[in-house]
Amino acid sequence: MTDHEHRARWTPPLRRRRGPGWASQTPTWQAARPALISAALERASARPSGNWFVVGASRDVRAGGGPYGRTVGGVEVVLWRSDKGEPHAGPGVCPHLGAPLRDSRVVCGTLVCHWHGLALDGRPYAGWKPYPVHDDGVLLWVRLDGVGGEVPTERPDVVDRPAPGTALEAVFTAVGRCEPQDVVANRLDPWHGSWFHPYSFADLTVKRAPTGDEDDDAFVVDVSFRVTARLVVPVRAEFTAPGPRTVLMRITEGEGASSVVETHATPLTAAHAVRPRTAVVEAVVAASDRRGFALARAAAPVLRPLMRRTAGRLWRDDLAYAERRWSLRSTGRFPG
Repeated sequence: MTDHEHRARWTPPLRRRRGPGWASQTPTWQAARPALISAALERASARPSGNWFVVGASRDVRAGGGPYGRTVGGVEVVLWRSDKGEPHAGPGVCPHLGAPLRDSRVVCGTLVCHWHGLALDGRPYAGWKPYPVHDDGVLLWVRLDGVGGEVPTERPDVVDRPAPGTALEAVFTAVGRCEPQDVVANRLDPWHGSWFHPYSFADLTVKRAPTGDEDDDAFVVDVSFRVTARLVVPVRAEFTAPGPRTVLMRITEGEGASSVVETHATPLTAAHAVRPRTAVVEAVVAASDRRGFALARAAAPVLRPLMRRTAGRLWRDDLAYAERRWSLRSTGRFPG
């Protein structure tokens, strides 16, 4: 294709929106049937996870850096990397006298307890046994069989993403007082988008909802992402729940096609805790075939904080949704 032909086919991503304002948009409450959302959540909850839990971004744990701690299902976990970058994970409680290993040091790839110097290189030692860990290049996963209670798998079921080196990724983490199902339910209710997040979304229409068929269990949504009050980027997106604690949004048509937003809900507290807490770990992996996107990838260190800030604004609201849902459920008042 010549440059002239390429320019002739090039279309700007922005559109000028002339639609109704927030109060004049079509209500979505009748389409957002509680039974439909509940059924989608039930199907997602029944899918196996192999006992794998997302604990953070791959970038959170660096070779030559210190340990990284996370509590999953009430279990303290510590992670670090060897000098060669290999990830290690295991109990975050020192088997000697219970020191918090997340506060210890990594010396030449070995985790050294800061209380009495017990050194761990990732292999079983002195009563400490490692957990299976997986780095998919964007996220870190740990397998906790005692928490998951399922048949374990060798690797987590990682979703298809744009190819490494062609995309721009950022990972945002937040914590709310709710259970993982409340986070997943929020994502399986796309109808709230342009009502609850008018600063980010407009003209959201659910074109197809799940029918219960496992082979086509997806929400198909047309939505416009706001750039300014009147300038938007329209896309078509598909929401699926490949696991009990994961919801995936993939752009299938429009600007950034093949880009994904994967939301993982990781329980921090044990099951049925009186005051549950859940971590939302959301990976945004953006791709584009436009020439200028190479510049965006080059500017990744600058753009990642902006991407996290955008996700944070949305999750400020969505965690309020999830926390409200849990509050109503825990007191027997949830109408859904």
